[in-house]
Amino acid sequence: MTPDNLFSLNGKTALVTGGATGIGRMAAEALVRAGARVLIASRKGADCAAVADALNALDAPGRAEGFAGDVGSEAGIDALVSEVNTRTQRLDILMNNAGVSWGAPLGQFPYDAWDKVMSVNVTGVFHLTQKLLPLLIKSGSNDDPARVVNVGSVMGEVPMGDGAYSYSASKAAVIHLTKILAKELSPHRITVNALAPGPFVSRMTAFATADEDKREKVGKSVPLGRVGRDEDIAGSMLFLCGRGGSYVTGAVIPVSGGINVLTGGNIFAEAM
Repeated sequence: MTPDNLFSLNGKTALVTGGATGIGRMAAEALVRAGARVLIASRKGADCAAVADALNALDAPGRAEGFAGDVGSEAGIDALVSEVNTRTQRLDILMNNAGVSWGAPLGQFPYDAWDKVMSVNVTGVFHLTQKLLPLLIKSGSNDDPARVVNVGSVMGEVPMGDGAYSYSASKAAVIHLTKILAKELSPHRITVNALAPGPFVSRMTAFATADEDKREKVGKSVPLGRVGRDEDIAGSMLFLCGRGGSYVTGAVIPVSGGINVLTGGNIFAEAM
């Protein structure tokens, strides 16, 4: 077994939701560079098509296709599943990355904002995965299971509200749902794992990562001293989706620079 064999995705077909920007875009490029055919879907179909064109211009071994897909409603999920079924008869990799957030101070958080975030970040993840099970089951085998990678967040692992209460709660739900599905889908030879990212440059975090000065300030609060980079997502995806990750399920990969292990201060230090 060589490194190329461990991380090659030649011949694989993947779907990345929310793949036009941020972490989804990073993952889509990694998968294309590893040889996969990558279907990129988000609410903005034109953006997905543009990203697919850019990835196809890399002269990488894989290729990309971009189109519109909305996981925020039952009708949207049904339409996306129908579109995927017209493009492929099997699915090797599903990356549930599409997500939304909302920020407001405690005491002013809108009721509707809770439901909107949950419908995309949790309900959408569950129902899209459920509807795509037939394609994933066709792909899975003992030696090479199908893969589901859910995008959670470090905010779903540690008690960080930071004004994004529904987002944090939704990502905690994604992490727990990942473990439940890992248990239930293993007999079908499907692995289910999650990424729990910290701060990365994306449209969702543009308010805090849009320029180098902001990124440096955010990075100072991260134990490893920086915000995430494209290769941090790429490495995690190639591990989970390649042969090297075929014996891993129910895992939560903390791509957060150490935020996941931040704890309280040394409360007895003053007595020493």
